[in-house]
Amino acid sequence: MAGAAPGIGGRRRLRDDGLQTCTSVEQSKVEDIVQEVYDAYKTNHHSSQYVLQREKHFHYLKRGLRQLTEAYECLDASRPWLCYWILHSLELLDEPIPDSVASDVCQFLRRCQSPQGGFGGGPGQHPHLAPTYAAINALCIIGTEEAFGVIDRKKLLEYLYSLKQPDGSFLMHVGGEVDVRSAYCATSVASLTNILTPALFAGTAEWIARCQNWEGGIGGVPGMEAHGGYTFCGVAALVILKQEHLLNLRSLLRWVTGRQMRFEGGFQGRCNKLVDGCYSFWQAGLLPLLHRALHARGDPALSMAHWMFDQLALQEYILLCCQCPAGGLLDKPGKSRDFYHTCYCLSGLAIAQHFGSGDLHNEVVLGIPENCLQATHPVYNIAPEKVARAVMHFLQYPVPSLDPAPAAQ
Repeated sequence: MAGAAPGIGGRRRLRDDGLQTCTSVEQSKVEDIVQEVYDAYKTNHHSSQYVLQREKHFHYLKRGLRQLTEAYECLDASRPWLCYWILHSLELLDEPIPDSVASDVCQFLRRCQSPQGGFGGGPGQHPHLAPTYAAINALCIIGTEEAFGVIDRKKLLEYLYSLKQPDGSFLMHVGGEVDVRSAYCATSVASLTNILTPALFAGTAEWIARCQNWEGGIGGVPGMEAHGGYTFCGVAALVILKQEHLLNLRSLLRWVTGRQMRFEGGFQGRCNKLVDGCYSFWQAGLLPLLHRALHARGDPALSMAHWMFDQLALQEYILLCCQCPAGGLLDKPGKSRDFYHTCYCLSGLAIAQHFGSGDLHNEVVLGIPENCLQATHPVYNIAPEKVARAVMHFLQYPVPSLDPAPAAQ
């Protein structure tokens, strides 16, 4: 899109240079809707106190753990994802999960685990790397002995080997497609459960690096268009494998910072696409990973107090444009709430609020202090202490030894 014109509050609206396209028309419509939201807020709230509707979000999430409407039938093959999205949203809000609920989730996910290893989208369904990632994240959030005991590490390792391809990539499921998501899901679950071995991930980092294209971002497979979700998956997998240096980090930084919308403040997933609340995590979550990688190189231009994006603008977009009045969060004004967007809007909000960790930690919170969420780990997107607990638990056990046949496959 060519250029931009100054807008309200220092924002810059799209300037189409008098040549309208389908893309520019849709972008202008979104900007009009967002401007209405921002104008209405400034008219009605002279104190400019942005508020995260914690109680409403909590009740929406709590209901979802026990009962879903018929509208969720289409996600019957994504039931571990629903567990993860809701549990992670609750931990970000610092809402405890009752022991009885946690145990019920553990038992449900146990029934989703396949005899072949990994987890399916529901009980009795074929295993797939996406629900495997979601199930293990959910179990790590619960973090009890019962939760950790659900995971059959030997079968999981066998399952990962069955998906590994000669070029270093992974199938999403047996007979399924290959893309960067599978490499991330595999590295994530393997590193959390202490089954990550050099042999299992031989060639994986190099394959991911080939997915970085001329734009600077990462596509699903080599030669494809750069996309926020794939880029996050690729970079996070390389961080786990300690191979971030294989990427052109400067080019990647230029691409991802260019995805923050100059008017709305949120992020788009690809060039010339519309803002979407879920990319508050998939794109903004890249900046802590890039910050760490560039800091390791000794880059002198890095801030030691802020990430390399407009943290306040993203928080404003989430708080004003992505909250449903009845609870839950959404893509953009006019869209419906759902647990997916609730999870990733809150995750992005947490990223925007927390810089660094430990002694080098700086909070940047827009609005009332109660808006501050718990921090999330930028690689795994669960609480940092939950990552540490899982890693320490599984480090007590050796990597399972496999029969020669599965390893050879």
